[in-house]
Amino acid sequence: QVQLVESGGGEVQVGGSLRLSCTASGRGFENYGVAWFRQAPEKQREFVAAIRITGGAQVYGDAVNNRFTISKDDTKNTVSLQMTQLKPEDTAVYYCAAGSVYYSQKTEQYTYWGQGTRVTVTS
Repeated sequence: QVQLVESGGGEVQVGGSLRLSCTASGRGFENYGVAWFRQAPEKQREFVAAIRITGGAQVYGDAVNNRFTISKDDTKNTVSLQMTQLKPEDTAVYYCAAGSVYYSQKTEQYTYWGQGTRVTVTS
């Protein structure tokens, strides 16, 4: 069993920055890919970014490429999402997900999910 806990959500102004963190516990984490998804009200869950724990290769969704950066800290079992140039359409609940897959953009291919952290971008 792998447990994921997100933190760092909050309210920011348009153009601002925010850093989200996902801390993992459990065995076998080094064999997993970790991804961030987001879901706004009345919309489908959307892929944001993914990283492979072994090696650290990254992929990004089209809507956030060049604005968000995913990274990891192996000593703390933490994956972070640094968000910059935030837009109102970035408002959503952000979820951390993990599974024995790499770079998948499909929610059903991830086994473990965090509780979510809310991000609100205001003008």
